[in-house]
Amino acid sequence: MAPASLPEPVAVAIAFAETLERLGIRYLIGGSLASSVHGEPRSTNDVDILADFAQEHVGPFVTAVQPDCYVNPPAVRAAVRSSLHFNVIHMGAAMKVDVFVAGRDPFNQERLRLREELQVTAEPATRLYIDTAEHSVLRKLEWYRRGGEVSERQWRDVLAILRIQASRLDHGHLDAWARELRVTDLLERARAEAVSGGTST
Repeated sequence: MAPASLPEPVAVAIAFAETLERLGIRYLIGGSLASSVHGEPRSTNDVDILADFAQEHVGPFVTAVQPDCYVNPPAVRAAVRSSLHFNVIHMGAAMKVDVFVAGRDPFNQERLRLREELQVTAEPATRLYIDTAEHSVLRKLEWYRRGGEVSERQWRDVLAILRIQASRLDHGHLDAWARELRVTDLLERARAEAVSGGTST
């Protein structure tokens, strides 16, 4: 159970993580929560989770979250069947949780394989599995491209991770997946701006 003093997005993420772990579903926290760990902290109104859902998980998951959340079971089943995503609303926190189904997508499976364990609190001991810095950059570059390359927030998140993590990043891994995801041009541009201190989009 997460301490009450934690920010609501973190507390909601921990609650969902505990549910997924009880059900044996591999997961990681991505989006702005992960990028805040690796880059510059910023506020967020939702939680992004990548989860290795199968159809047999749907019923137990819905039963587990329904006391605290609004969830649409047919939408969950459809998302799992099509390897897409579904939304859950945590009613107490009035917060949306976006659950992305990993499916057989090679990049999603790689993200789950290399996820990092983050200890959130010591007493009581709470932890989360989060996306790596490299995969956070790549996923945000993907979303930036899909959104028409206009999101200043996504771009700033990418630049912050590149600046703060710098030499700790596995640049070979970044380059290889950037080619696969067709965002090499964006990665090169972001690297140049991160080094120069630029913020333009």
